[in-house]
Amino acid sequence: MQSLRWRIVIALTILVLGLAYMLPSIPGVQGSSLAKYLPGDSINLGLDLKGGIHLTLGVDVDTALKNNLDRIGEDIKSVAKDEDIYLLRPTVLPGDRIQVVLLKQEQRDAFEQLLKKRFDSVKVDGTESMEGGRIRYVFSITADHKKYLTKMTMDQAIKTIRNRIDQFGVAEPDIRRQEGNRIQIQLPGIQDPERAIKLIGRTAHLEFKMVDESADPEKAKQGVVPPGSEVSTQLKRRPDGSYAEFPIVLKKETVLTGEYITDASVRYGNFNDAYVAITFNNKGGRIFERLTSENIHKRMAIVLDGKVYSAPVIQDKISGGRASITGSFTTDEARDLAIVLRAGSLPAPINILEQRTVGPSLGQESIDKGIQSAYIGMAAVLGFMVLYYGFAGIIADVVLLLNIMLIMAGLAVFGATLTLPGIAGIILTIGMAVDANVIIFERIREELRRGLTARAAIEEGYSRATLTIFDANITTVIAAMILYNFGTGPIRGFAVTLTLGIITSMFTAIFVSRILFDAYMTNRAEGAKLSI
Repeated sequence: MQSLRWRIVIALTILVLGLAYMLPSIPGVQGSSLAKYLPGDSINLGLDLKGGIHLTLGVDVDTALKNNLDRIGEDIKSVAKDEDIYLLRPTVLPGDRIQVVLLKQEQRDAFEQLLKKRFDSVKVDGTESMEGGRIRYVFSITADHKKYLTKMTMDQAIKTIRNRIDQFGVAEPDIRRQEGNRIQIQLPGIQDPERAIKLIGRTAHLEFKMVDESADPEKAKQGVVPPGSEVSTQLKRRPDGSYAEFPIVLKKETVLTGEYITDASVRYGNFNDAYVAITFNNKGGRIFERLTSENIHKRMAIVLDGKVYSAPVIQDKISGGRASITGSFTTDEARDLAIVLRAGSLPAPINILEQRTVGPSLGQESIDKGIQSAYIGMAAVLGFMVLYYGFAGIIADVVLLLNIMLIMAGLAVFGATLTLPGIAGIILTIGMAVDANVIIFERIREELRRGLTARAAIEEGYSRATLTIFDANITTVIAAMILYNFGTGPIRGFAVTLTLGIITSMFTAIFVSRILFDAYMTNRAEGAKLSI
């Protein structure tokens, strides 16, 4: 009797907690006076139920490799210069190769020793003697380093995209890498798909370059620019919200990049015009202070993704590691720019290979059909158990309803996303949950046919069936874990609900139903019959 009381307390505690966590997910409870006494967690709906967008992105890994080759070439030149070994400017060649020219032949051995010691990520594909004692080297990156760079590019792209989406405010985004340098993104409940797509795909490569004041913009239009300079495009917002483009000549050298940014936020000027305030880290702040002190009364261009948004005149030295980006932004444009600058630039351009939009009405239709199928399946199971097992069937029906409640509570507690396949997993769990009761009831029937009393048959039936139920369910849990690890979003949703359903069904079918049987038999005579 004492054991029964403790089991009842344990079961009631778990069931009350389950009810408390399930209620916030019921539409009628949300926003009611009861909601303030309940946990704030609720079930997140997936893309197929809530609506939203599905994207497949292709990452231009080749561009990332080319950019890395540029950096390797500059590093080789810089390190060689520190050793008094002088090279001409490195040049990237087709086929992921890079060439450098050694100016003095007598430095050949020292240069090659430097390469072996400091640059094991590249290999020499060939050398060629040139006029004046120069030697031309052609390098390529090793296969292992290329594989490493590809992985790092994809990992950084996923991390950057996730940071942007998290700051955009999307609940439960599904972002995962796919074969062929692709990324799959599902954003349930998104209200502005076009803005989200623009935010995700923006490379956000920020550069600071000095304006070449000596160049003639009109000649620059015809491609005539001084050596060491290049033509870029400056944007200026028109009154109708569109942008006008003007040519501007910049020095090729990038004096500062966005990699030193630690924070970016929206600010408003004297005329309520939005701009982006940026903060550099210590190193970036020192570089920015030195640049501004050396270039007073000169223009510094702020270049984002190859476009000049502003080119202010430096009036004085700027210390403190702070700067601003102006450009006649709208509030949303300034906010999105701040998001991508905080999250960091993408390591390579991305292309949208597939885009699908799921409307909220279609999602609601999926919910309605899924719930309807769940009701039909549940009614069939509940009716069958009562007709076939009598009073024991009623107990099975009670614990089945409790099982579904615990599944919904588990989804809310773990912040899982409910998808249409997840509803299918719940429906499948309904059948699997009563399966455990069927095994127990059939074992009890066998013991009753052997002549045992109802109490003894219940005791024997549960003790013999429990191990069988555990063995059968553990294999299903293993299969569900494999589905979760290797499946995509909807398949993972199915695996989550299936796993939760199995765990809760073992608790209700074995633990809770046994309590109900024991409580029922407590006040009955020793030889009382059992309706089973």
